[in-house]
Amino acid sequence: MNIKVWGYWICTGLIVFVFLPGGILQTMRAPQNVEGFAKLGLPVWFVVVLGVWKILGAIAVVAPRFPLVKEWAYAGMFFDLTGAAVANAAIGSVWWHVAAPLYIIVILYGSWALRPESRRLAPAR
Repeated sequence: MNIKVWGYWICTGLIVFVFLPGGILQTMRAPQNVEGFAKLGLPVWFVVVLGVWKILGAIAVVAPRFPLVKEWAYAGMFFDLTGAAVANAAIGSVWWHVAAPLYIIVILYGSWALRPESRRLAPAR
């Protein structure tokens, strides 16, 4: 394996490590997740819905084939992370609640940019 493939799998593994457990905890309505969303003014049902989407997104980026689903998963993760950063900045959360999602976006971009041809959407003709 070359360096690009290693970089892809490291970035993708880190993304799955962030999104899969987070999604599971949100789906289970873990108290710390529910409290965090409540501080943002979001309802409990949204915690669960977002958790399910995080689980599905984590599965999508590592599953073989389905490049269109992967593109949607990457987009959804980007929307989730930018939304988290903006929402936390808007309520005046501690600095790392804003910085952490932005840092994860950098890793997400690495996963997206380094993905092999077999995991890319074919260009439109």
